Amino acid sequence: MTDVLTRATEWTRSHKGKKLIRYTSVSVISTIVSNVTLLLLFGAFKVGTQVTDTLIANFVATFPSYYLNRRWVWGKSGRSHIRKEVIPFWLMASLGIMVSYFGARLATRFTITHNLPHLEATIVVVAANILSFAVFWVLKLLLFNRIFHVKEIDEFDEHLSEEERTTSS
Repeated sequence: MTDVLTRATEWTRSHKGKKLIRYTSVSVISTIVSNVTLLLLFGAFKVGTQVTDTLIANFVATFPSYYLNRRWVWGKSGRSHIRKEVIPFWLMASLGIMVSYFGARLATRFTITHNLPHLEATIVVVAANILSFAVFWVLKLLLFNRIFHVKEIDEFDEHLSEEERTTSS
């Protein structure tokens, strides 16, 4: 068991481990932003329907997701490249929003069918929203690594001298 913990700890300190932890953190932050927005719009203020408020909440959460992923996870700064970064990100985010749309539709149907009061309907739509986020989590990780052309640590190592390679190991 100690060996497993030691390897896990070492992995969290690796380049890939740190990146996955950052990506996960951004996902958690985005999910919180989306669900707090949804709770306020639908749960507290009853601004619209489960579907419209879910769409708005996920749209709002996309902005911090883009900037946090771009800067913190993939280490990009400066102006965003529209064709290589912004458009692919928003296309993927739109797919995620579409999944949340269908989740909200199912949640609406469920709450109507079961004649749930507003509090329970809010819980159902938030649960559907969280499930929608989970569906795209791994897919986005894999895709965004390609979009932002992140070099793997091995690619950096091939440019090191033999002495640098032995001291970094």
